[in-house]
Amino acid sequence: MAECKLLHYTDSIPYELEQTARLMKILTAQLFSRLELSTSPDEYAALDTVSINPNICQRDLAKLILKDRANTGRILDSLESKGFVTRIIDTKNNRLVKKIKVTQKGLDELDFINNKIKSYLDNVTQKISQEEIERVKEILKDFRLDLEKVVEMNI
Repeated sequence: MAECKLLHYTDSIPYELEQTARLMKILTAQLFSRLELSTSPDEYAALDTVSINPNICQRDLAKLILKDRANTGRILDSLESKGFVTRIIDTKNNRLVKKIKVTQKGLDELDFINNKIKSYLDNVTQKISQEEIERVKEILKDFRLDLEKVVEMNI
């Protein structure tokens, strides 16, 4: 009978993903600080997400950026005070909701940030071919979608 070798958590895919995500979060925070950008990485993620999901409500945004509604509200308050987003009262399923829309100033800021950070982020993946990058993104997206089916999100 073949002997089954017990792997350590540090030898697992979840460990590698978690460590990579943590390092990317640290790198992004350092980059935003070094470049003295007007938004935090969380604000940037929210702004970018709203830009590709116009008229999204706060609850749906919270699910996409994996933040609780209170934290998402604080992020939106900050973005709104900077003039990057507006919130419009509308109805959804016969309930009043605030829908979020990126302003022209927000779109301009998004373009500015994207141009500033692109070269830095390109350096992170310079040793990986474009085909490998696309394959990794595809695998990670499939993995995330599978996780979303089993993870209980109370947002």
